Amino acid sequence: MGVDSEGQNLVRLIFGPPALISVANSNGAHETMSNNNADRGADASARQDEALAAEGAGAETGEPDAFAVIEALNAENTQLKDRVLRTLAEMENLRRRTEREVSDAKTYGVTGFARDMLTVVDNLSRALEHLPAESRASADPAIRSLIEGVELTARDLESALGRHGVKKLDPKGQKFDPNFHQAIFEAPDETVPSGTVSQVVQSGWTIGDRVLRPAMVGVSKGGPRAAPRQEPASSGE
Repeated sequence: MGVDSEGQNLVRLIFGPPALISVANSNGAHETMSNNNADRGADASARQDEALAAEGAGAETGEPDAFAVIEALNAENTQLKDRVLRTLAEMENLRRRTEREVSDAKTYGVTGFARDMLTVVDNLSRALEHLPAESRASADPAIRSLIEGVELTARDLESALGRHGVKKLDPKGQKFDPNFHQAIFEAPDETVPSGTVSQVVQSGWTIGDRVLRPAMVGVSKGGPRAAPRQEPASSGE
């Protein structure tokens, strides 16, 4: 049998549209009725509760270990420290290399110019060396002044080269060094040890720690080596 419509209306007026409505049928029994909005709200609430429960369970099961986090941070710290140290070392090497390049540029920047000027120095020196002392002593005052001017020019030129790190080599009497000397002949000379520079044909020049031009020299052969001294025999033998 149907439900009394007046009773339903009375319940709705008093309690409003509840999710679940209990009404009495004609037999005196109660029936439970639910509208669609109440069903959807109940389903959404149930799904939200399930999601929250699942999230809580996941958080409990997926919580990272404190020791593992510390170890990961220490490893990252070590890696970053290594990168910083490598960067500092590279910057220090770059600074030293830059300083060395700047120093070399200052010292050896005039190498090409100095090498070209050596020809001028050689010509002035040869001109003065080929002037006999008798001719110079008997020369007119004007010629003598010219000779003194050439000597002064040669000295000033060598001094200017020296201020830029270009030094003259005069190895006569020194031991032959293939790093700075170029032997063009050998001459027997028993007064000096073998391998001694006995004559300088052309002066050598250096710039900084480098050889600008090796000195062309003559090397002595030296006399025969003295025989080793023999100890006299003892009288007891």
